[in-house]
Amino acid sequence: MSNAFAAIRDAWALSRPFWTGEGRWAARGLLAVVVVLNLGLVAMNVILTYWQRGFYNALEAKDWDSFIGLLLLGHSTADTGFLPGFSLLAALYIVVAVYALYLKQALQIRWRKWLAESLAARWLSHRAYYRMAASGDGGADNPDQRIADDTRLFVENTLTLGLGLMRAVVTLVSFVFVLWGLSGDMTVFGVNIPGYLVWVALAYSVAGTWITHAIGRKLVPLNFRKERVEADFRYSLVRVRDHVEGIALHRGEEEERAGLEWRFTAVVANWWDVMRATKQVTFFTQGFGQVATIFPFVVVAPNYFAGRIPLGGLIQTSTAFGQVQESLSWLVNNYPEVAEWRATVQRLTGFERAVSEAEAHAGEGPSVSTEARDGLEALGLDVWLPDGRRLLEDASLSVAPGEAVLLTGPSGSGKSTLFRALAGIWPFGRGRVRVPAGRAALFLPQRPYLPLGTLRRSVCYPTTETAFHEDQVQEALADVGLARLIPRLDSADDWERVLSGGEQQRLAFARALLQRPAWLFLDEATASLDAAAEAELYALVRERLPGTAIISIAHRPAVAAFHDRSVRLEGGRLVPA
Repeated sequence: MSNAFAAIRDAWALSRPFWTGEGRWAARGLLAVVVVLNLGLVAMNVILTYWQRGFYNALEAKDWDSFIGLLLLGHSTADTGFLPGFSLLAALYIVVAVYALYLKQALQIRWRKWLAESLAARWLSHRAYYRMAASGDGGADNPDQRIADDTRLFVENTLTLGLGLMRAVVTLVSFVFVLWGLSGDMTVFGVNIPGYLVWVALAYSVAGTWITHAIGRKLVPLNFRKERVEADFRYSLVRVRDHVEGIALHRGEEEERAGLEWRFTAVVANWWDVMRATKQVTFFTQGFGQVATIFPFVVVAPNYFAGRIPLGGLIQTSTAFGQVQESLSWLVNNYPEVAEWRATVQRLTGFERAVSEAEAHAGEGPSVSTEARDGLEALGLDVWLPDGRRLLEDASLSVAPGEAVLLTGPSGSGKSTLFRALAGIWPFGRGRVRVPAGRAALFLPQRPYLPLGTLRRSVCYPTTETAFHEDQVQEALADVGLARLIPRLDSADDWERVLSGGEQQRLAFARALLQRPAWLFLDEATASLDAAAEAELYALVRERLPGTAIISIAHRPAVAAFHDRSVRLEGGRLVPA
């Protein structure tokens, strides 16, 4: 029971901002209409039980007029009064059912849109995504799957199960009075039991619910694991797709196949566990359902054969009993879906908890402040890895406007991490970085990031495609040796796969020419180019951006000629080279 309350509490915590925040009235109004339509379906089911009573009584009495009237527009009977015809009831039921589903789906996509956008915004704000990735995802694996798939499953199952539970409760309340009135009294061991059919249905359903939970409770952790192993396998496939050339050059097909097979083995193993648990639950629920089909007839049959109720009364009583029993057995009939919903709630709650943890540490790491000054200055920088290993201790660095500084040092000494600290994104460390107010910085890593979309978007990133004039974009591409791509500026493609590593680095330099930053950080930004192309791009930047300060990480000695001085990072210290 405590687990059920915890699941409901967590689900409400995920949902509350949607129902209480901006746009709440539209969402509440849509939900109210969906609820009313579902209640209308329950009311029509109640009416149908009375229609069945009149219809089967007409069959038993061979009353042709009543039979035709109840099939078409309606008919009055002695014991039930006027009843609408089946054609009218069916037409109205179809319309209500269609719009109940349609509006539920409209609410579903509206809710999912809000939830996915909300989680994505929090994931991206305060660079929570970066800290989670740097520290090993914070316990929330596959954030893409949690935002894309888990939000869909959560909203879909919450609405479906919530409305289903509401209908079950309303159906129970509606039919329990019908069944109570139809069942009469029964004497057991000298004790008179009024409305005995209600108590029989309750006992039958409670027993079924308890047994179902005892058999199927293992489905919750299995569904949780299923989402994770499925996402891991999908991510491995994406990795292969994104690194086809490297795999082909290394002839790594067999190793990749083995890796994919290993991950898919986890999917299959978990799937078999889910199948076995589902089989056990299904054995019971199917048997429970089959017995429930005939059980009300067995219970009511003695009264029918004794002549105390007509055929219509038998049908109405069995239908009412079935509705009460089915309502009370809601958990039995929906246990696999409830287990999947609970696992989804756990995954989304875990993701939100990891994001909150990252947000709580948003202010950690070396601080970057803008001040009324000319140059960039780093003071007392201590930088370490997530595991606590120190890379830099009490380091200081100053760079004047327009100055070019080359940063060297052994591989793994922390040069790239120092860049991240200077950018203000590295969360593990302390110290201060002071930069001039209003002066933009641009970081060009060894592997540039090219967003999905047109080539123009990649060139102009992170500003919008319309931020620069057409002539400026074309000139920047031509200057860095990519003139052949000018006709494809507005072509959408996966440019990370279309362009070679050297072409991607040339494109990054085109960004620098367009952005004209005050501070340009180059982290092995020409490693994929030959020496001549590297020298050409460095010379281009020094000529076209004379007021831009450049801080470079590079290993080729010839690069030093394009810098004013060199600094070496070694043993956790910054020293003049």
